[in-house]
Amino acid sequence: MERVVIIGSGNLAEALARAVARSGLKLVQIFARNARRGEAVAALAGTQWTSDPAGLAEADIYLIAVSDRAVAEAAASLPIPAGAVVAHTAGSVPLEALPDRPTTHRAVFYPLQTFTKGREVDFSQIPVFLETDDETLRPELEAFARRLSRTVIWADSACRAKAHLAAVFACNFVNHMYAVAERIAGSAGLPFDVLKPLIAQTAAKALDAASPADVQTGPAVRNDTGTRARHCALLDDDLQLKNIYSIISNSIWETSKKI
Repeated sequence: MERVVIIGSGNLAEALARAVARSGLKLVQIFARNARRGEAVAALAGTQWTSDPAGLAEADIYLIAVSDRAVAEAAASLPIPAGAVVAHTAGSVPLEALPDRPTTHRAVFYPLQTFTKGREVDFSQIPVFLETDDETLRPELEAFARRLSRTVIWADSACRAKAHLAAVFACNFVNHMYAVAERIAGSAGLPFDVLKPLIAQTAAKALDAASPADVQTGPAVRNDTGTRARHCALLDDDLQLKNIYSIISNSIWETSKKI
Protein backbone atom coordinates (compact mmCIF):
# COMPACT_ATOMS: atom_id res chain seq x y z
CA MET A 1 0.00 0.00 0.00
CA GLU A 2 2.28 2.73 -1.35
CA ARG A 3 0.34 4.85 -3.84
CA VAL A 4 -2.09 7.33 -2.28
CA VAL A 5 -4.82 9.61 -3.65
CA ILE A 6 -6.33 12.16 -1.28
CA ILE A 7 -9.90 13.22 -1.99
CA GLY A 8 -10.65 16.69 -0.66
CA SER A 9 -8.85 20.01 -0.25
CA GLY A 10 -9.78 21.19 3.25
CA ASN A 11 -7.67 21.49 6.37
CA LEU A 12 -7.34 17.75 6.97
CA ALA A 13 -6.64 17.03 3.31
CA GLU A 14 -3.82 19.59 3.39
CA ALA A 15 -2.28 18.06 6.54
CA LEU A 16 -2.59 14.54 5.12
CA ALA A 17 -1.02 15.59 1.84
CA ARG A 18 1.96 17.11 3.63
CA ALA A 19 2.34 14.03 5.85
CA VAL A 20 2.10 11.51 3.01
CA ALA A 21 4.56 13.50 0.93
CA ARG A 22 7.10 13.42 3.79
CA SER A 23 6.56 9.77 4.70
CA GLY A 24 8.16 8.06 1.73
CA LEU A 25 4.77 6.95 0.44
CA LYS A 26 3.85 8.10 -3.07
CA LEU A 27 1.18 10.81 -3.14
CA VAL A 28 -0.15 10.27 -6.64
CA GLN A 29 -2.86 12.91 -6.78
CA ILE A 30 -5.21 15.32 -5.03
CA PHE A 31 -8.82 15.06 -6.20
CA ALA A 32 -10.86 18.12 -5.30
CA ARG A 33 -13.88 20.03 -6.62
CA ASN A 34 -12.45 23.36 -5.45
CA ALA A 35 -9.92 24.29 -8.13
CA ARG A 36 -8.12 27.00 -6.15
CA ARG A 37 -7.67 24.89 -3.03
CA GLY A 38 -6.99 21.69 -4.95
CA GLU A 39 -4.14 23.31 -6.86
CA ALA A 40 -2.79 24.91 -3.67
CA VAL A 41 -2.77 21.66 -1.68
CA ALA A 42 -1.21 19.75 -4.57
CA ALA A 43 1.53 22.39 -4.86
CA LEU A 44 2.29 22.16 -1.13
CA ALA A 45 2.73 18.39 -1.42
CA GLY A 46 4.46 18.35 -4.80
CA THR A 47 1.83 16.33 -6.63
CA GLN A 48 -0.83 16.72 -9.31
CA TRP A 49 -4.46 17.73 -8.96
CA THR A 50 -7.72 17.02 -10.78
CA SER A 51 -11.42 17.68 -10.38
CA ASP A 52 -12.44 15.32 -13.18
CA PRO A 53 -13.61 11.87 -12.02
CA ALA A 54 -12.50 10.47 -15.37
CA GLY A 55 -8.98 11.65 -14.56
CA LEU A 56 -8.80 9.95 -11.17
CA ALA A 57 -5.38 8.35 -10.87
CA GLU A 58 -4.81 4.71 -9.97
CA ALA A 59 -3.70 4.15 -6.38
CA ASP A 60 -3.61 1.54 -3.65
CA ILE A 61 -5.57 3.62 -1.17
CA TYR A 62 -7.97 6.55 -1.54
CA LEU A 63 -8.27 8.72 1.57
CA ILE A 64 -11.58 10.61 1.61
CA ALA A 65 -10.95 13.82 3.57
CA VAL A 66 -14.18 15.74 3.01
CA SER A 67 -16.94 16.99 5.32
CA ASP A 68 -18.86 14.31 7.20
CA ARG A 69 -22.03 14.84 5.17
CA ALA A 70 -20.13 14.45 1.88
CA VAL A 71 -18.34 11.16 2.67
CA ALA A 72 -20.95 8.79 1.26
CA GLU A 73 -21.50 10.86 -1.89
CA ALA A 74 -17.79 11.20 -2.60
CA ALA A 75 -17.17 7.48 -2.15
CA ALA A 76 -20.13 6.48 -4.31
CA SER A 77 -19.48 8.92 -7.15
CA LEU A 78 -15.84 8.16 -7.88
CA PRO A 79 -14.58 5.36 -10.18
CA ILE A 80 -12.36 3.62 -7.62
CA PRO A 81 -10.37 0.86 -9.37
CA ALA A 82 -10.82 -2.77 -8.42
CA GLY A 83 -8.67 -4.00 -5.57
CA ALA A 84 -8.09 -0.55 -4.05
CA VAL A 85 -8.85 0.56 -0.50
CA VAL A 86 -11.31 3.39 0.11
CA ALA A 87 -10.95 4.93 3.59
CA HIS A 88 -12.80 7.89 5.02
CA THR A 89 -11.19 10.08 7.68
CA ALA A 90 -14.24 11.12 9.74
CA GLY A 91 -14.57 10.54 13.46
CA SER A 92 -18.33 10.26 13.76
CA VAL A 93 -19.21 8.69 10.39
CA PRO A 94 -19.69 4.90 10.50
CA LEU A 95 -17.72 2.57 8.26
CA GLU A 96 -21.00 1.58 6.62
CA ALA A 97 -21.29 5.03 5.03
CA LEU A 98 -18.85 3.75 2.42
CA PRO A 99 -20.35 1.64 -0.38
CA ASP A 100 -19.89 -2.09 0.15
CA ARG A 101 -18.50 -2.93 -3.27
CA PRO A 102 -17.26 -6.44 -4.08
CA THR A 103 -14.31 -5.02 -6.04
CA THR A 104 -12.90 -2.64 -3.40
CA HIS A 105 -12.02 -2.67 0.29
CA ARG A 106 -13.49 -0.14 2.72
CA ALA A 107 -11.84 1.24 5.83
CA VAL A 108 -11.60 4.17 8.23
CA PHE A 109 -8.44 6.19 8.82
CA TYR A 110 -9.32 8.80 11.46
CA PRO A 111 -6.57 11.10 12.80
CA LEU A 112 -7.64 12.61 16.14
CA GLN A 113 -6.35 16.16 15.86
CA THR A 114 -7.45 19.69 14.99
CA PHE A 115 -6.23 20.98 11.63
CA THR A 116 -5.91 24.54 10.33
CA LYS A 117 -5.06 25.72 6.83
CA GLY A 118 -1.41 26.74 6.57
CA ARG A 119 -0.47 25.32 9.98
CA GLU A 120 1.88 22.32 9.85
CA VAL A 121 1.52 19.50 12.36
CA ASP A 122 3.76 16.58 13.30
CA PHE A 123 1.57 13.78 12.00
CA SER A 124 3.72 11.15 13.71
CA GLN A 125 2.36 12.40 17.07
CA ILE A 126 -1.31 12.12 16.08
CA PRO A 127 -3.32 9.07 17.19
CA VAL A 128 -4.86 7.36 14.16
CA PHE A 129 -7.98 5.21 14.60
CA LEU A 130 -8.47 2.38 12.11
CA GLU A 131 -11.45 0.24 11.19
CA THR A 132 -12.24 -2.23 8.42
CA ASP A 133 -14.70 -5.06 7.90
CA ASP A 134 -12.11 -6.99 5.87
CA GLU A 135 -9.94 -9.01 8.25
CA THR A 136 -7.40 -9.75 5.53
CA LEU A 137 -6.79 -6.02 5.11
CA ARG A 138 -5.87 -5.32 8.74
CA PRO A 139 -2.08 -6.02 8.62
CA GLU A 140 -1.55 -3.96 5.47
CA LEU A 141 -3.76 -1.10 6.67
CA GLU A 142 -1.95 -0.95 10.00
CA ALA A 143 1.43 -1.01 8.28
CA PHE A 144 0.29 1.89 6.09
CA ALA A 145 -0.93 3.89 9.11
CA ARG A 146 2.35 3.34 10.95
CA ARG A 147 4.20 4.97 8.07
CA LEU A 148 2.42 8.16 9.12
CA SER A 149 1.80 7.88 12.88
CA ARG A 150 3.44 6.25 15.89
CA THR A 151 0.08 5.68 17.58
CA VAL A 152 -2.36 3.42 15.74
CA ILE A 153 -5.56 2.25 17.44
CA TRP A 154 -8.12 -0.23 16.15
CA ALA A 155 -11.61 0.98 17.03
CA ASP A 156 -15.11 0.22 15.78
CA SER A 157 -17.50 2.98 14.76
CA ALA A 158 -19.12 3.22 18.22
CA CYS A 159 -15.76 3.66 19.97
CA ARG A 160 -14.57 6.14 17.37
CA ALA A 161 -17.76 8.20 17.74
CA LYS A 162 -17.07 8.58 21.47
CA ALA A 163 -13.45 9.52 20.76
CA HIS A 164 -14.75 12.20 18.40
CA LEU A 165 -17.22 13.44 21.01
CA ALA A 166 -14.41 13.63 23.58
CA ALA A 167 -12.35 15.60 21.06
CA VAL A 168 -15.19 18.10 20.59
CA PHE A 169 -15.24 18.77 24.34
CA ALA A 170 -11.44 18.91 24.64
CA CYS A 171 -10.86 21.06 21.56
CA ASN A 172 -13.84 22.81 19.99
CA PHE A 173 -15.65 23.66 23.22
CA VAL A 174 -12.45 24.72 24.98
CA ASN A 175 -11.50 26.99 22.09
CA HIS A 176 -14.98 28.55 22.20
CA MET A 177 -14.40 29.28 25.89
CA TYR A 178 -11.20 31.09 24.89
CA ALA A 179 -13.26 33.24 22.53
CA VAL A 180 -15.80 33.95 25.30
CA ALA A 181 -12.97 34.84 27.69
CA GLU A 182 -11.48 37.17 25.08
CA ARG A 183 -14.83 38.95 24.77
CA ILE A 184 -15.22 39.35 28.55
CA ALA A 185 -11.65 40.59 28.97
CA GLY A 186 -12.19 42.98 26.09
CA SER A 187 -15.23 44.44 27.81
CA ALA A 188 -12.83 45.56 30.57
CA GLY A 189 -10.38 47.00 28.05
CA LEU A 190 -7.97 44.07 28.43
CA PRO A 191 -6.27 42.21 25.54
CA PHE A 192 -6.49 38.44 25.15
CA ASP A 193 -2.73 38.31 25.77
CA VAL A 194 -3.26 38.67 29.53
CA LEU A 195 -4.93 35.24 29.53
CA LYS A 196 -2.32 33.37 27.48
CA PRO A 197 0.02 32.45 30.39
CA LEU A 198 -3.01 31.12 32.29
CA ILE A 199 -4.13 29.06 29.30
CA ALA A 200 -0.64 27.62 28.83
CA GLN A 201 -0.33 26.67 32.51
CA THR A 202 -3.82 25.14 32.62
CA ALA A 203 -3.08 22.96 29.59
CA ALA A 204 0.34 21.97 30.98
CA LYS A 205 -1.18 20.89 34.31
CA ALA A 206 -3.85 18.81 32.59
CA LEU A 207 -1.24 17.07 30.45
CA ASP A 208 1.05 16.36 33.40
CA ALA A 209 -1.65 15.11 35.79
CA ALA A 210 -2.96 11.57 36.06
CA SER A 211 -6.40 13.08 35.41
CA PRO A 212 -7.45 16.65 34.61
CA ALA A 213 -10.00 16.36 37.42
CA ASP A 214 -7.11 16.14 39.90
CA VAL A 215 -5.89 19.66 39.06
CA GLN A 216 -9.24 21.47 38.82
CA THR A 217 -9.21 24.90 40.48
CA GLY A 218 -11.56 27.88 40.73
CA PRO A 219 -14.65 28.98 42.67
CA ALA A 220 -16.80 26.05 41.49
CA VAL A 221 -14.53 23.32 42.86
CA ARG A 222 -14.35 25.23 46.19
CA ASN A 223 -18.12 25.72 46.20
CA ASP A 224 -17.49 29.44 46.60
CA THR A 225 -21.10 30.54 46.22
CA GLY A 226 -20.30 34.21 46.86
CA THR A 227 -17.87 34.48 43.95
CA ARG A 228 -20.20 32.50 41.72
CA ALA A 229 -23.05 34.88 42.52
CA ARG A 230 -20.93 37.91 41.70
CA HIS A 231 -19.86 36.36 38.41
CA CYS A 232 -23.47 35.59 37.51
CA ALA A 233 -24.43 39.20 38.27
CA LEU A 234 -21.83 40.35 35.74
CA LEU A 235 -23.59 38.17 33.15
CA ASP A 236 -27.11 39.51 33.73
CA ASP A 237 -27.09 41.05 30.25
CA ASP A 238 -26.22 37.71 28.61
CA LEU A 239 -28.61 35.06 29.92
CA GLN A 240 -27.26 32.34 27.63
CA LEU A 241 -23.72 32.81 28.89
CA LYS A 242 -24.99 33.08 32.46
CA ASN A 243 -26.72 29.73 32.02
CA ILE A 244 -23.55 28.17 30.58
CA TYR A 245 -21.56 29.50 33.56
CA SER A 246 -24.03 27.94 36.01
CA ILE A 247 -24.24 24.58 34.23
CA ILE A 248 -20.45 24.19 33.99
CA SER A 249 -19.93 25.36 37.58
CA ASN A 250 -22.47 22.84 38.84
CA SER A 251 -20.83 20.09 36.80
CA ILE A 252 -17.40 20.95 38.26
CA TRP A 253 -18.78 20.89 41.81
CA GLU A 254 -20.62 17.59 41.32
CA THR A 255 -17.52 16.03 39.76
CA SER A 256 -15.22 17.28 42.52
CA LYS A 257 -17.41 15.72 45.22
CA LYS A 258 -16.76 12.28 43.70
CA ILE A 259 -12.98 12.56 43.81
